[in-house]
Amino acid sequence: MISVQTLPQSSQKNWPQILPWLKLSLIPGLGPIKVSKLVEQFGHPEKIFSATEAHLCSVISRKLAHSILRADIKKQLESTEAWINASEAHSILTPESSGYPEALKELPDPPVVLYVIGNCSLLREPQLGVVGSRRPTPNGRRVAQEFSEQIARSGLVITSGMAMGIDAAAHQGALSCYGGTVAVLGTGVDQIYPARHRDIYQAIAVQGALVSEYPLGTKPFAGNFPRRNRILSGLSLGVLVVEAALESGSLISARMAAEQGREVFAVPGSVLNPLSKGCHKLIREGAVLVEHPDDILMELAPQLRGAIREFDHVASNHHQETDPLRLKIIEAMGFDVVSVDQICAVSGIPYTELSVLLTEMELDGVIESTPGGFIRLG
Repeated sequence: MISVQTLPQSSQKNWPQILPWLKLSLIPGLGPIKVSKLVEQFGHPEKIFSATEAHLCSVISRKLAHSILRADIKKQLESTEAWINASEAHSILTPESSGYPEALKELPDPPVVLYVIGNCSLLREPQLGVVGSRRPTPNGRRVAQEFSEQIARSGLVITSGMAMGIDAAAHQGALSCYGGTVAVLGTGVDQIYPARHRDIYQAIAVQGALVSEYPLGTKPFAGNFPRRNRILSGLSLGVLVVEAALESGSLISARMAAEQGREVFAVPGSVLNPLSKGCHKLIREGAVLVEHPDDILMELAPQLRGAIREFDHVASNHHQETDPLRLKIIEAMGFDVVSVDQICAVSGIPYTELSVLLTEMELDGVIESTPGGFIRLG
């Protein structure tokens, strides 16, 4: 936990105030826990750099003390200063900045600095973390996007990690209704990863916030992603898991959320779907089973104190079917992806007639074509 005096908002881009924290964050091997101990001992990062090696060694190892006093990080500091001055959208938050999220200060290993592109104020708004499989089923992707859209409409910020699959669907759901969304990255904030998410990255930079504790230029490294999850869960009031295998990294996010005192929500699924097993495990361990966005909003309501806007319970795709043949098709489909042959066999509708009906229903937004067949939307 870091306890320091907060500076006015106007000081957020004040380089002299940022510099000592940034220098600490760039010392190899000097992680957030050791920085917290040093700040607790010396009172402020500036005093750390003027301390004697002997005094530093009373808190950290001689090797780290030597690194603090002699680290060659001049080029990194120069490039970072150029980056922060290059755009009004670029910010670096330290524990002294008024924009630094209070919730992160309570972590045992709070980020020493946060690099941000976009709207810093979103980091202090009520947030829901959404995580899950990188290779979700069409149903899982749809659930993540629809839940995120409806919860963003209610006023919460959707926070995720911009990974493939559920993360991307969550961000897209929030972006689709012009809601707030935060992407916590496991790379430098100036790196687009995965590269195919360039459009999502650019949209979040305008409509939301991209956040990282890692120095500019940091490339994807497997060990960075579990560590960034503590920030994702730390920023959030709760974390929603949509489709996760038993070995999924999403379960790490859920565990961190529980350890941080956050709510954990999980969407149940088919017992035949291996991506449901992680969610079912979480539910057995006490996660809140959710079937509708309202389940999450009701659970979080006591913490929000009026922050939730009026929720629209009527989904755009829900309408009453009256055509008997279309009703037969819907009944034959259930809620999983179903092939045309399966629909034909269960409904008894001739293939040629069925093809016309499926096309009409897709145009009407009742069903959607996916790899392997169709899925109902209402």
